[in-house]
Amino acid sequence: MNVANSIEENRRLQEDRTKKARWKKWGPYLSERQWGTVREDYSEDGNAWAYFSHDQARSRAYRWGEDGLGGITDDHNILCFALALWNGRDPILKERLFGLTNSEGNHGEDVKEYYFYLDSTPTHSYMKYLYKYPHAAYPYEDLINTNRSRSRDELEYELLDTGIFDEDRYFDIFVEYAKENPDDIFIKISVVNRGPETAELDLLPTLWFRNTWTWEGGGSKPVLQKVSGSGVSVVHAYHTDALLKDSLGEYYLYCDRVVPLLFTENETNNERIFGTPNATPHVKDSIHNYVVAGDSSAVNPENIGTKVSPHYHLSVAAGATETVTLRLSTTKPNDIGEIFGNTSDSVFGARQREADEFYDSITPDKTKADPDRTNIFRQALAGMLWSKQYFYYDLERWLKDHGLTPWSSQEQKKRVRNSDWFHMFNDDVISMPDKWEYPWYAAWDLAFHMIPLSLVDPDFAKAQLDLMLREDYLHPNGQIPAYEWNFGDVNPPVHAWATWEIYALDRERNGGKGDLEFLKYAFSKLLINFTWWVNRKDQGGNNLFEGGFLGLDNIGVFDRSSPLPTGGHLEQADGTAWMVFFSQRMLQIAIELAIHDPLYEDMVIKFFEHTLWIAGAMDRIGDNQDELWDEEEGFFYDLLRLPDGTCVRLKVRSMVGLLPLMAVSVFPESALEKLPRFTERARLFLSRYPELTANTHLPSQRGHKNRLMLSIVNEQKLRRILTRMLDEERFFSDYGIRSLSRDHLEHPYCFYHGGQEFKVQYVPGDSNTGMFGGNSNWRGPIWMPVNFLLLRSLVLLYGYYGDSFKIECPTGSGQEMTLLEIVAEIQERLTKIFLKDENGCRPVYRNAGKFQTDPHWKDLILFFEYFHGDNGAGIGANHQTGWTGCIARIIQLAGFLDKETVLDSETVSDLSTYTL
Repeated sequence: MNVANSIEENRRLQEDRTKKARWKKWGPYLSERQWGTVREDYSEDGNAWAYFSHDQARSRAYRWGEDGLGGITDDHNILCFALALWNGRDPILKERLFGLTNSEGNHGEDVKEYYFYLDSTPTHSYMKYLYKYPHAAYPYEDLINTNRSRSRDELEYELLDTGIFDEDRYFDIFVEYAKENPDDIFIKISVVNRGPETAELDLLPTLWFRNTWTWEGGGSKPVLQKVSGSGVSVVHAYHTDALLKDSLGEYYLYCDRVVPLLFTENETNNERIFGTPNATPHVKDSIHNYVVAGDSSAVNPENIGTKVSPHYHLSVAAGATETVTLRLSTTKPNDIGEIFGNTSDSVFGARQREADEFYDSITPDKTKADPDRTNIFRQALAGMLWSKQYFYYDLERWLKDHGLTPWSSQEQKKRVRNSDWFHMFNDDVISMPDKWEYPWYAAWDLAFHMIPLSLVDPDFAKAQLDLMLREDYLHPNGQIPAYEWNFGDVNPPVHAWATWEIYALDRERNGGKGDLEFLKYAFSKLLINFTWWVNRKDQGGNNLFEGGFLGLDNIGVFDRSSPLPTGGHLEQADGTAWMVFFSQRMLQIAIELAIHDPLYEDMVIKFFEHTLWIAGAMDRIGDNQDELWDEEEGFFYDLLRLPDGTCVRLKVRSMVGLLPLMAVSVFPESALEKLPRFTERARLFLSRYPELTANTHLPSQRGHKNRLMLSIVNEQKLRRILTRMLDEERFFSDYGIRSLSRDHLEHPYCFYHGGQEFKVQYVPGDSNTGMFGGNSNWRGPIWMPVNFLLLRSLVLLYGYYGDSFKIECPTGSGQEMTLLEIVAEIQERLTKIFLKDENGCRPVYRNAGKFQTDPHWKDLILFFEYFHGDNGAGIGANHQTGWTGCIARIIQLAGFLDKETVLDSETVSDLSTYTL
């Protein structure tokens, strides 16, 4: 028997793929922050954080989505379930996570809660979540005031710093979901009192409908209503309009005992927010008013509404656990038989075992030998799966709400963001970077997300990549949308790379048979996007690209998203390297398609030539001072072209100069033998334009097993760049590759213009500038996505050079390593961020003592946005499992990637795609 086919979770994935059963209909698709988002911003000045605040969120109905605590929803966010809690001391009901806005935090926006994604299968047949809820009143004002008063040079003031968790006076609240079938979900809430004394808790698991009926085209109002049940409380959820487009039909929420049901409406409390009369006496925050304010008239005595909370009042002894079980099902009360009891226990037991079987099947044996690595691997993937969110945004409607039409003047459009994106209509479940700090998709983040997600759900990975290329996302001009704060900003073009990676992984998983239809569709749309780059971002028409922001925030001397204070424009080493990388991936895809369909051979020729034109422009023949490669220093730099025609190299030694390493492709000789017309055209092209390969790697030069390689860097450049990259006093941290060379600490780069100094200095942790909000820093910290790309490139380079290429690692150590040994060293350093050291401490938590020693905290992993360049501590968004989830792929690769695998493989067209 095929082991994969015997695994129940794989069977569910197959049923969902073939539409036999919609196992993914329900999932963790509920946002953790809808307030403060662009979608909900109807302000005059575009200040989304201020327009719709956390304080208003409990009272004000949303327009475009919903948020909640540890919740689930259907794939169109019609019906939602989440926790609400009250410890008897908080000033408000805890219905959603609290955090600081961009102006309140000394390093920008920041969630101030402790919650963890512990487990999830790809179909969400089993999920587990943990929220840590203090016994004492939550210190809202203290967190705001203290953080606001701190400078950018000081650490953030965290919830643990307030002392609220002292003496373990808190609840661990575990939420588990287990599906009996796609429309029958058991919910188990386990409340553990970690404190020394009995503590009281009001537990209010809440069911509600997203407010669709208030808005134009939203259909009729749905209903939640109490119905009779045998020894349990039951809520009936249904739409009165059966023809409503997004109607879910009928559901029932079963409680495990008879408890009060608190009903209200998911309608804005106009009196509180706007000082105008309410349309109904029962509004969104009525349950808060009933529980916290003691207003017994706040909830609807008729037991009907669009929001309901079963009210459990628990008294939990010290160290004890109280459990509440619920069931959300389409089965009617008289048809369901035994509602809980053995049925509940058996479903949870089965789903947990099946989740264990599934993860065991994708975990390398080498990793299984280390329980700590196995824990990190599984929590990383759980975080990726929990970070899926329903995202609804109809730009035409939103822009019309802001007084714009496609024919509005440019002056009118300037005052509203995304005013050129009228075509966009988002109505999908999408992988998010972080459902609190970044509850909106970002195109280049999403491409990285799909690498680890493809390990567990290749169908979802392919569908997500297709989504960004669909006509209601991709701009008619060919641009891929960046992120909702500015869809027209420019992210690095990594979509073609992710497409190839997912295709190759899927092909290997399916015994060498790839999904050519997926590849053809993506290629046709990526061709449009490539053309957009060539036409829009090569200002001089010389194959040197500006790009702008390119996702690296404050890495440069100037804000690369804005006009330069000097005038002129930048020719970017990273922008140009990204385009070589893009062109190479298109070449790779075209070769695969041409092997199956000769019509694509012209595309192979096109992208081979285009790759060389761009790569050749980075370092031309002769000693030129207006190119990106600096021969004297052996590094790539951005070039500032001034209005008077003069040029200045901006000599910041940063990730910008390392990224050209990623632009490498290796091909087996056999692949090109199948394309004779291309082979002949390539030979003629190389003989006609020898200057394009004079300073890059010669594509006709044979490597290990007669392999061929396209690379920006030849062997001489590779050695010079790696000497810097592997220097521990420069880029090579104990925890990975820094984004800025550490020698800029003592020797910052300074540029002077108009009496003003522009300085870039090594800052290993939080940013000390306000550029990009101050909550992101590419001037020293370690970022997982670019480290992942560098690892991939070194594997490919080893596949070409084999053991013939060795270099000192670390620089100055006297120890020579092959490129594959260097890969293993970097993999281990990156993984070490999360692993316990010899003292049982994880670098990611550095000085957070409770995370290091407390038995109820020390095995919980947070996957931060980026990491301190010197000590590995986690920084930035602390739930950005998104691209930091690539650590799961790194751990998996480290489990089986070896010398024989790389050197002997015949599928060297992308060595980084090896799977189990």
